Amino acid sequence: MAIVAKDGYIDFVRDKVENFHGNQLVYVSWDDHLVFCAAQAFPLPPEMPFAALVAEVMPSVFNWHDEFKDIDWAKAQWNLDGKAFSPDMDKSLAENGVEHKSLIRFKTPGLTGLNGTRI
Repeated sequence: MAIVAKDGYIDFVRDKVENFHGNQLVYVSWDDHLVFCAAQAFPLPPEMPFAALVAEVMPSVFNWHDEFKDIDWAKAQWNLDGKAFSPDMDKSLAENGVEHKSLIRFKTPGLTGLNGTRI
């Protein structure tokens, strides 16, 4: 069903990259852990090393889950904007192809939420 805006409607896009003072929005989601009901959004500098995302940023949200401490990052499976990828931990987010409003999903084999419930 098509939607038609009223005359005079002005659309203000508030999440443009220009509004983040040199940062970009990066969404991160942990597959099979639905206690996090949506991807988490972080305003991050494009030059941040991917390793810093994993070691410093992601724990700020995901660390409270009991399984986070058990993640074997060498076995983690990564997805960037709908495509499987293998991040280079030493390269920046930008060098890994992460852009403004990119969605990074990661799956941790063997870890499927509390008692295997995907929660």
